[in-house]
Amino acid sequence: MTVLAAAEAFLEANPSYRATGKLDELRATDYARLDAQGQVYLDYTGSGLYGVSQVERHMVLLKELVLGNPHSANPASSIATELVEDARRAVLEFFKASPEEYVAIFTPNATGALKLVGEAYPFGEGDHYLLTFDNHNSVNGIREFARARRARITYVPLTLPDMRIDEGELWRCLDLARPGGHNLFAYPAQSNFSGVQHDLRWIERAQAKGWDVLLDAAAFVPTNRLDLSVWHPDFVSISFYKMFGYPTGVGCLLARRSALARLRRPWFAGGTITVASVRGDRHYLAEGERAYEDGTVNFLSIPAVKIGLEHLESVGMDLIHERVRCLTRWLIGRLLGLRHSNGRPVVKLYGPAVLEGRGGTVTVNFYDRDGKVIDHRLVEREASKRKISIRTGCFCNPGGGEVALGLSSRELIRCLPSSRDRLSLEDFSMCIDGKSLGAVRASLGLVSNVADVEAYVDLASSFAA
Repeated sequence: MTVLAAAEAFLEANPSYRATGKLDELRATDYARLDAQGQVYLDYTGSGLYGVSQVERHMVLLKELVLGNPHSANPASSIATELVEDARRAVLEFFKASPEEYVAIFTPNATGALKLVGEAYPFGEGDHYLLTFDNHNSVNGIREFARARRARITYVPLTLPDMRIDEGELWRCLDLARPGGHNLFAYPAQSNFSGVQHDLRWIERAQAKGWDVLLDAAAFVPTNRLDLSVWHPDFVSISFYKMFGYPTGVGCLLARRSALARLRRPWFAGGTITVASVRGDRHYLAEGERAYEDGTVNFLSIPAVKIGLEHLESVGMDLIHERVRCLTRWLIGRLLGLRHSNGRPVVKLYGPAVLEGRGGTVTVNFYDRDGKVIDHRLVEREASKRKISIRTGCFCNPGGGEVALGLSSRELIRCLPSSRDRLSLEDFSMCIDGKSLGAVRASLGLVSNVADVEAYVDLASSFAA
């Protein structure tokens, strides 16, 4: 199918896409480098792309102002403090988070936000950390804090083929909260492996059963509106570069004030205290977000967060969501329609084939005409030759990968010796025999278009025999 024919067929099947034409105009101006360089960018779950206008606005600000370390009252520091607080207010407003209920804590990234929760959550013996199988490693890593304090750790399994959570098992696990204890339930609003969007109604249900809820929203918020006046998770982790590309090195923990008060920081740092003494051997933490922003915040980059949020608002989150929805349906349909000459499918999809409860992350593996998986690294190399940016591997989501790729507990226990502190990927790969250890992920975003999808489908077609 030619690109023109594909575009016509696509518009016939997705008439609502025409209303997103504003994004084509934006691509031709703010993101002109994509087409000028012949780049096909399909890694929006890895990172968003920035618009030229964002960078230009930020550069003007940096060139015109004198900015100093915010931890002072001098003129340069005061201007920097004002810009940081302005960005903080913009974050709360964007997510419709009442400042009476939530604080916005700036972190290096979503991982930094999650680590803040993990290290300070008051786990004790008999408490419980509950999480879904398809969490990012930065959420999985919190289990080590829980384990060190002798809390229970429970994973809720996924069901195949759609890779959704077994809700019956989830309800059973939610009944395991320790009465009067500290119970933390963590899950992604959208899986960065399969694109599955988990039910935000779980938040209230879990809280009613005695759980604090940690929502990893990093993969969800670039193309979906998270309204914290409707949903009230206790903690939300975000990376801004995944939303609008620039700046990197700035994330956020949105935390309910009531939940934040239950945390116990294991240390203190510059900027987090009101008073600290060496001879007196005492320290007193500051209130609210200040107690969690270790050292000097990234005060030169944080003003660009407000610029990025305004950029998204000027485009319209609903418009972005609709474009990604249409393109995702088309991409999945086109991939699943590919066949070898003997009728066997070229790809296997990991995740839902329908749009309901899924986002624009589409993960597959490619198979040859004999039904043997094609090494995902080979697919990535071929994509790179065509200037197509995709991502391969397990995407820091081992639970999702293990379920999708059929890696059993017995195999994994055999290949993960407890007697070793280090294990190379090569040694692990040699132990797992005959199964893929990774997949191929294409993800759609702000200025994706039909031509991008067709370029990827053309790559996929090249593996048909």
